[in-house]
Amino acid sequence: MEQIVLPDAINLEDDAVVILWEDAHRSPFPHRYLRLRCPCANCVDEMSGKRTLDPDTVPQDVKAVDQMPAGKYGVQFLWSDAHYTGIYTYKVLRAACPCIICSEARAKADKVNGNSPGDIETVPGGNT
Repeated sequence: MEQIVLPDAINLEDDAVVILWEDAHRSPFPHRYLRLRCPCANCVDEMSGKRTLDPDTVPQDVKAVDQMPAGKYGVQFLWSDAHYTGIYTYKVLRAACPCIICSEARAKADKVNGNSPGDIETVPGGNT
C-alpha cells in the first residue's frame, strides 16, 4: 500500500498557499497557480478529464481566503472569487509541488520515461 505524506500545516500567506509536510518538505503554491488547477467538476470535465476552466475568468489577484480539511485525504479552499467546490488531495498536491527540487525531479523522470514535460511550473521558495 502506498504511503501518503500528510501536511503538518497549511498556511495561507499573502503570495502563496504554503504546505509544510510531515517529512519537512515545503511546497509554496502561488494562489492563482493552485486555483487554476482546481479539480472540481465545474473546472474539469468528469468524463474526459479535460480542463474546462477558462483561465481568463480567474482574476490575477485571486487568493485562498480559507481552507478546511476534506476527510483525511485532502483540503478544500474558499477562493476570493467565491469558488469553493474543489477538493485537492494531499497526494495530488505533493505530486504537483512547484518547488525547484520537485520540478527538477519531475523533468528528469519525464526525460527517462520519454514523457513530455507537464504543465507544472517551477516556483522559487521551496526546499533548497
